[in-house]
Amino acid sequence: MDDTRVRIDVEPSGPSETTLCLHGDIDVFADAALAEAYASATRDGATSLRLDFDDVGYINSTGIALIVRLLAEARRDRREVLAVGLSEHYREIFRITRLSDYLTIVETPAAAVSLEEAAP
Repeated sequence: MDDTRVRIDVEPSGPSETTLCLHGDIDVFADAALAEAYASATRDGATSLRLDFDDVGYINSTGIALIVRLLAEARRDRREVLAVGLSEHYREIFRITRLSDYLTIVETPAAAVSLEEAAP
């Protein structure tokens, strides 16, 4: 499959946190890129993942399923997942689909930093 519609940059964002910066559409074409990004982040020892949706234009039902798979893997591996940069529309979709039960949604990257600082 052609995955040029999506790019995921894996960037360390703290001592045990990695940010997956998503660019493009999260749909069937994001499958391999998302799996590879998760593997890369966990290989580097991240215990917390930040999914940055700031540059995502579209998420369809297959994209939601891919995010569910990532959350299941993170839960199995005991990794915390935060989502930043979601539009109001996608925050509502995450609430409706109950994805928000399995990750922390923060409205801005600055809010995510303050969550980290508040952690014990």
